[in-house]
Amino acid sequence: MPTSINNEAERFRLPVGRWYLITLEKAYGLILGGPANQGILCMSLQLKTARNLIDGQWLEGEAFDVIDKFSGAVIGRGYAATARQVGEAVAAARRSFAAKALNPSERYTILMKVADLLRRDREALAGSIVGESGIPWKDAYNEVGRAMETFRVSAEEAKRLNGEIVPIDGAPDQAGRMAYTIRVPRGVVGAITSFNSPLNMVAHKVAPALAAGNTVVFKPPQATPMSAARLFELMLEAGLPPAHANLVQGSGSAVGQAMIEHKGLDFFSFTGSTSVGKKIREARLMGHVALELGAISATIVCTDADFKKAAVRVAQSGFRRMGQMCTSTQRLFVERSALDQFLPMLIEQSAALKVGDPWAKDTDVGPMISEKEAKRAEAWVAEAISQGARVLLGGNRNGAILPPTLLTDVTPRMRVMCDEIFAPVLSVIPFDSFDEAVEAVNSVPYGLAAGLFTSGLNRALEGAKRLHVGVVHINEPSSSRVDLMPFGGVKDSGMGFEGPRYAMREMTEERLVTISL
Repeated sequence: MPTSINNEAERFRLPVGRWYLITLEKAYGLILGGPANQGILCMSLQLKTARNLIDGQWLEGEAFDVIDKFSGAVIGRGYAATARQVGEAVAAARRSFAAKALNPSERYTILMKVADLLRRDREALAGSIVGESGIPWKDAYNEVGRAMETFRVSAEEAKRLNGEIVPIDGAPDQAGRMAYTIRVPRGVVGAITSFNSPLNMVAHKVAPALAAGNTVVFKPPQATPMSAARLFELMLEAGLPPAHANLVQGSGSAVGQAMIEHKGLDFFSFTGSTSVGKKIREARLMGHVALELGAISATIVCTDADFKKAAVRVAQSGFRRMGQMCTSTQRLFVERSALDQFLPMLIEQSAALKVGDPWAKDTDVGPMISEKEAKRAEAWVAEAISQGARVLLGGNRNGAILPPTLLTDVTPRMRVMCDEIFAPVLSVIPFDSFDEAVEAVNSVPYGLAAGLFTSGLNRALEGAKRLHVGVVHINEPSSSRVDLMPFGGVKDSGMGFEGPRYAMREMTEERLVTISL
């Protein structure tokens, strides 16, 4: 085994039995612990560092470290783009859009090939996600599978992007005319994503944009740049024209701001905080945007619900992926007459989640994105306790790990109830009437997703109409998602839709064509 890898492993005291991406000058070595702890074996994969892909060239810039969110070790090196390089990326995308348009069949073939390559590299990509984000292995492995599906669905939708016939000849004095609409790609799509889904969220921006015939300039979060860089390598391997997909690394305040201000982007898709989303909307003025923003997502459990299913699914919704999803259940409204039976079941399911090392195959809850964020969430919990809230489970932080935390006796003005905590913290609130529950869900300025557990058809249909959110799940929690479905919020949770078919409509222009015969 090369001495440099021995030294790197010894430097960070890396436990055996795990997959690691280790910085070795300009490449990564993949280290796997040997059987019975018999040292560390090296398998060189020559994975690139997180550089910038501009006009088909991998370019460096100002270096920054990529940190393993569990061990704190430096596991990679990214290179931030300059504002000038952002401009070069946009210019390259515009040239490629004009010169190398792909027909629907070509888009289908390339995107399906990317899905195949994701399958080929599934374990290595899952390891990258675990290291850079702290997402536990089982969820990281599942995320790669979801990214495969996102590319497959986008490929299929590339073949059926269609307009409609407009019956213009039925209007007075229009005999002999016909009309129809077509969907036309907007041009260059700019996109920025959040850290909490380092691969599939990238897929949800890039795959529909390419399927619709656009070119792309994309920026991943500085905290999780590696999975995106590897995906862009796979897209090139699949035969995508080199400048069709451009990748710029770096901070939101510098690189992201340069993208927001650039006039050469024809469409902008952003996933992140509501405060940043509002700034993007203001900066883009008449520009077309899709914004998937913050939320304080809620789930309702009624007396006639399947309590066992609800307890299992709500515990997963609140605490899997460390509650760092915009749809994670943060507020749980339980009908008062169901509380005595349901609450012990929820506590049992939440306590059964395994907390700790994200590399362990059976871990459910790992570290948050940083110890700073874990301390912030812990402080919010402490503040709620000082204001009268009661802890049913958890609450004690260990480094970047905050275990599943259940609160009750909360009030609407507590920060854990009126701000997005983005952490594994779930507040339980009893209600006496369905009207009361609906009003409480709708009382916040956000409206992304809600769950409703009930066996009553009338109540389910009523909830679907009255809950002021973009997505209502009946007998599933707020965080339920299938990648092919439309996904988007209302109020301060954003505008526009994701989901390949629906994102492609956002990323294309509808054009009317008339013909006089």
